[in-house]
Amino acid sequence: MSTTRPYSPGDRGPEPSGASGASEGDAPAGAVPPGGATAVPAAPSGSRQIRRLSFDGESGVVPLARDFTRQALYAWGWLPAATADQRAAAEDVLLVVSELVTNACLHAEGPDQLEITCDNKVIRLEVSDRGTGQPSPRTPHRAGRPGGHGMFIVQRLCLDWGVVRAPGVTGKRVWAELGAPA
Repeated sequence: MSTTRPYSPGDRGPEPSGASGASEGDAPAGAVPPGGATAVPAAPSGSRQIRRLSFDGESGVVPLARDFTRQALYAWGWLPAATADQRAAAEDVLLVVSELVTNACLHAEGPDQLEITCDNKVIRLEVSDRGTGQPSPRTPHRAGRPGGHGMFIVQRLCLDWGVVRAPGVTGKRVWAELGAPA
């Protein structure tokens, strides 16, 4: 299900599970250096962890985003996967990152930043760009037709996804949330 909200789901108040931890406001000042990555320091067990990757001046952003995400999955214990379900969950995360970054490349002058947030139950991916378009699955979806499957894939693999726009600011953040492996 696609939603467009005036706020990020993480900004709705405390998590139902009572989890707390690093949030965007807890990130170190100075954010991300051009072409650099930052990892907000790991919060106590059960808390939210955040990593950010800036695409400023970078080429080959899709493989860069996948490699960055793969490193985060290793750091957070999603990889190496012990079971087929865990391996499939990690592969789904990598596929969704690829689709969101590719969409930004094709339809929004390229991505600005990738932010990955992880807690015990959900991993959240956000790709920011300067585009004005509204991502949506192609309707009707035709599996045999080349191209146009990105947001359909995101919709099928994710718990939820949507778009966040800040008033008076050009661009948007396209986010997607996937469940942690069992």
